[in-house]
Amino acid sequence: MLRVRCVRGGSRGAEAVHYIGSMLGKSFVGWVQRTFQSTQAAAVSQKSCAADDRITETSPDDSPVCSYNEWDPLEEVIVGRPENASVPPFTVEVKANTYEKYWPFYQKYGGQIFPPEHVKKAVAEIEEMCNILRLEGVTVQRPEVIDWSVKYKTPDFESTGLYAAMPRDILLVVGNEIIEAPMAWRARFFEYRAYRSLIKDYFRRGAKWTTAPKPTMADELYDQEYPIRTVEDRHKLAAMGKFVTTEFEPCFDAADFMRAGRDIFAQRSQVTNFLGIEWMRRHLAPEYKVHIISFKDPNPMHIDATFNIIGPGLVLSNPDRPCHQIEMFKKAGWTVVTPPTPIIPDDHPLWMSSKWLSMNVLMLDEKRVMVDANETTIHKMFEKLGISTIKVSIRHANSLGGGFHCWTCDVRRRGTLQSYFS
Repeated sequence: MLRVRCVRGGSRGAEAVHYIGSMLGKSFVGWVQRTFQSTQAAAVSQKSCAADDRITETSPDDSPVCSYNEWDPLEEVIVGRPENASVPPFTVEVKANTYEKYWPFYQKYGGQIFPPEHVKKAVAEIEEMCNILRLEGVTVQRPEVIDWSVKYKTPDFESTGLYAAMPRDILLVVGNEIIEAPMAWRARFFEYRAYRSLIKDYFRRGAKWTTAPKPTMADELYDQEYPIRTVEDRHKLAAMGKFVTTEFEPCFDAADFMRAGRDIFAQRSQVTNFLGIEWMRRHLAPEYKVHIISFKDPNPMHIDATFNIIGPGLVLSNPDRPCHQIEMFKKAGWTVVTPPTPIIPDDHPLWMSSKWLSMNVLMLDEKRVMVDANETTIHKMFEKLGISTIKVSIRHANSLGGGFHCWTCDVRRRGTLQSYFS
């Protein structure tokens, strides 16, 4: 067997060309020489490009991306887009994450766009939300508009897309680093494409950019026989610690992580497995510590409508999904607030979420919160906490699976890295 070490520029590269020629003949020499010359030319070109288009390297203080928690003063945010939102195919992982009453909807409309009039209203609501954020002094960025109904195929599966509505699901900012989550739904495999132009710009201006290992999403990642038929089934499976995603390969959604300075809290859910959490733990160590917490939740998917940290040592904890480790927070001196029951009507469609989006709020700073205009009871709760409410109605946007926290990814908050949990 002919083995040649890496061919590089200079005299060693030339010697390698002559050696290969002596072994394989003149015709091959010509090809190798042309390839070698092309490689040298490309290297010169790259050096020229690097000189003309320098990448900025900055400290966290100067980076366009910097956010350590959920409550420091918000300066820049990415807000999602509902345009072209497409109903995901009714696969096993989608079935496990949706409620039984909506299964016929997915079976009928999977691969097609969501009801156009509903999406049109959601677009208007999110535009108004962006305008209000700008009036509050926040810079707003948006992902690209993409046709999510286009079918795609990998060696392991076929699917159509979903949307670019929830940047919180796919992007996690830790300090001056943007972490791109691998996701767990096949319908979200290529969702990152809508954000790439934004992330590349942040990177060129000095931000760190990490893409977590992309899963194959082969059949082995999912329990193909995941036995859910009723709410009771969900409770039993959750109590047993069984999920639709296996430990075949790391997977996670960014929205299963909640930041509080040097401490980050994560849950094992239907879309985030232990391998995914372990990847995040190793990646962020030793500067950050990732804690696994769990809840009495029959359908865990994304932590921010269950456990939402809204200030230093201040957390909203969903009474329907109590945290098994809540005493740990109380012993650390945290204040645990129980939000009121949501008042959204039963007949309002929530195809991809629960009513508890009422607590899925966005903190603009410790004393300002963006909250649903219709949820009057939670307004009163925030008033008692001394937090002023910025009221916006996004009921139609809620139907697509998220509240204010879901619809956003805070890119830059004015603050420093601190410890809030001991």
